[in-house]
Amino acid sequence: MVQSVELLLDPHLDAQVRAQWAALLAAGVDSQGRIRSETNRPHVTLFVAGSIPADLDAAVRDACFDSVRDACFESVPVTLGGLVVFGGRHATLARLVVPSTALLAVHARVFGALGQCPGIPEHIRPHGWTPHVTLARRVPAGSMGTAVVAAHRSEGDSIGSATGMRRWDGTAKREWRLV
Repeated sequence: MVQSVELLLDPHLDAQVRAQWAALLAAGVDSQGRIRSETNRPHVTLFVAGSIPADLDAAVRDACFDSVRDACFESVPVTLGGLVVFGGRHATLARLVVPSTALLAVHARVFGALGQCPGIPEHIRPHGWTPHVTLARRVPAGSMGTAVVAAHRSEGDSIGSATGMRRWDGTAKREWRLV
């Protein structure tokens, strides 16, 4: 399993994504909404690695604060863009996140603090990262049209902001707030 650092969405965007999860389920597509865990929430993954030592949590916090500004994520607008499909035969359906200067700066700071961790996939590195919010994973190719239509029909106002940052440990299925 992997560990990650994730940007959390404000209540409006969280509800918007959850509505899309529900629309997908109603259309017969297995979405993220099928996961009933308290820790399952819409998010933007900023960093992923095979492991992230706990002592680096402070480095992430330090990277997100400086003497000029408050927490760097507080001013991060989050705008959900169009739908995107990642993968092949069993694909992931997601909403793109418009890569604002503020969002790219947060990603760069977090990556700078954690870039030496083992097992970082290429797609999470700067200049290869595609910010997104996952709607459904492992969607069979034959269901993708249904998924796209259902997700598109349930799109709403998609402008909001980040409200915090968490760490996720996929092995322990545990989360904790960083900021």
